[in-house]
Formats: sequence, C-alpha cells, structure tokens
Amino acid sequence: MRPLRLVETTPGNYSLLLDAGTTTVDEVIEELGHEPNGYFWEGVAQLLVSTEAPDLAARFDYDPEGGMFCAYGTDRPALEELAARMAAVATDADRVRQLVATAAANGFEFDD
Repeated sequence: MRPLRLVETTPGNYSLLLDAGTTTVDEVIEELGHEPNGYFWEGVAQLLVSTEAPDLAARFDYDPEGGMFCAYGTDRPALEELAARMAAVATDADRVRQLVATAAANGFEFDD
C-alpha cells in the first residue's frame, strides 16, 4: 500500500491518504507535464476506477488538496482496493507513463 496509508478517522469511517510530492515517480509526472499534487492523484484514482475497476465507483468520495490526496468513506475494502491500484502507479514510472497516455487517448484531463 505504500506510499499510501489507510486510517480509520472515526469508528467505521476511513481515509486513504497520499502525501503529494513524496513518491518515487514525481519527476516522471513532472516530465509528462503534470504537477504531482493531490489533484493529480485524484485524477489517477478516477481514471483507475473508470478504466479498471468500475465496481468501485460511488463506493467512496474524494477530498484532495494541493499537498495531499484523500479518498474517504465507510467501505474499507473498496478503499483498500483503490490503495493497491494507486500504489502500483505511485511506485512504477512505466505505469505512470501508461496511465497518462491512456488519459490523453481518452480525452481525460488531470486537474492539477
């Protein structure tokens, strides 16, 4: 799950967090013309859900900031699955390149 972390904020409520600017792929993201901030990572999450895991749609919400990505909700298994998918991107430069290319091909724009 690294560099993401899943925390129980109150009983039964969970937040999936990623401190923006702390991943090993930040330089690649910048090379691709994006800012590795929380809004970029929200775009990554949305793209992963829409293209690879549509069953996760509507099972959590997003609340990113410039310095942090956050997805939250009561469905811990859904957040755990999102964490696994996002960790695969946040630790693999080739995966980032592939995902950004997929976004461009589909007309998806990152809000970074």
